[in-house]
Amino acid sequence: MELRLPPLEPYGGGLEPDGDYDGLELAGLDLAGASGEGARFLDCLVRECALDGARLTGARFLDSRLEAVRGVGTDLSGAQLRDAEVREARFGGTQLHGSAWERVLVRGGKWDYPNLRSATLRDVVFEGCVLVEPDFGGAVLERVAFVDCELVGVDLAGARLTDADLRGVRRLEIARGVESLAGAVISSVQLLDLAPVLAARLGVRVED
Repeated sequence: MELRLPPLEPYGGGLEPDGDYDGLELAGLDLAGASGEGARFLDCLVRECALDGARLTGARFLDSRLEAVRGVGTDLSGAQLRDAEVREARFGGTQLHGSAWERVLVRGGKWDYPNLRSATLRDVVFEGCVLVEPDFGGAVLERVAFVDCELVGVDLAGARLTDADLRGVRRLEIARGVESLAGAVISSVQLLDLAPVLAARLGVRVED
């Protein structure tokens, strides 16, 4: 799944709605509050850019990499990530509801309160990530793997999981939707950790 980018040209401008960015490296830019709704990034590297409050609804990241980007309140609702990588990102309160992910590698970084409601993730790998209170409500996760990750306070209410591999999650805390684990693979240790939550969901009273 390793992404190989072609030789890139440096780009020092801003973003525009429905902009077309092809074969460019956007490095160290302050894109806070930028309006890039519907923009298309093809064979691009977005590196060490500030995306606080950036509006990227419906943007498409195709064969592209986001590296060491940071942003609070970034709006990526309805965005598309395909054959893409996100490395060492630091996001807070990112809006990703209704987004579509296909063949994506997310490596490292920390995501606080990402809203992934009704998103679709297919053939996605999260590796070495920390996700704090991610909201996967109503989302579809197919062939999604979490490797050496932390999932803290995750909301899976109404989510549909198919061949989702959670065995590599070193810290798994489910706040809602434990019943949506049907279709996921977990380890025996994780099953023991989740036993109180499962018992409560099933109405089982455990007494010694």
